[in-house]
Amino acid sequence: MTSGGPLALLHTSPVHVPVFDALRDEEHQGLELRHLVAEELLARARREGPDAVVDAVRAVLERAVAEGARAVLCTCSTIGGVAERAGVGVPVLRVDRPMAAAAVAVGPRVVVLATVESTLGPTIALVEEEARRAGRPVDIRTELLEGAWARFVAGDTEGYVRAVAAAADAVTGADAIVLAQASMAPAQRLTATSTPVLSSPRPGLAAGADAVRTRQPR
Repeated sequence: MTSGGPLALLHTSPVHVPVFDALRDEEHQGLELRHLVAEELLARARREGPDAVVDAVRAVLERAVAEGARAVLCTCSTIGGVAERAGVGVPVLRVDRPMAAAAVAVGPRVVVLATVESTLGPTIALVEEEARRAGRPVDIRTELLEGAWARFVAGDTEGYVRAVAAAADAVTGADAIVLAQASMAPAQRLTATSTPVLSSPRPGLAAGADAVRTRQPR
């Protein structure tokens, strides 16, 4: 049983709500989740860059804290770094940090797959940061899956996931494959590659649950 108060989740797509609810029911019974969906944050960050949404992200996080959140988990890789730096008085975690740490622990050759270009820069920086923190070398390659995001937006989630899985299976010369966005996670179960394929929702939610559990009441 997890206690300590609610964990707020900041999403930029409503499709993540049932995914994290299912993970909670599977592994973190008793954890109260409060979902905040702000699709416009990703849309603006894609147009103008993540720094353009600093104030808007902080406003959403401050609202979550005002409503009682003990910690916040940002599930969007593009704005995760912005959320982490917001400084709103409770732990704010980015969902992909545990995944990045796991990737550099596997080996130095990390391939990052993404379906949204704005995700690449923040994800590369995160993997590099985790490599420095661990004192490990890292060699990052990236691949943007052209056309896949259009399928996701159109509601063709099956086609989207299959495109991601195919791209992962085509990767060679890697120690770990990182699926940069939470929306890509279902592709894990379809891959046939022997290279570890890592996604963010499960380890990210575990980190959020830990933050709630260990935070002292205000």
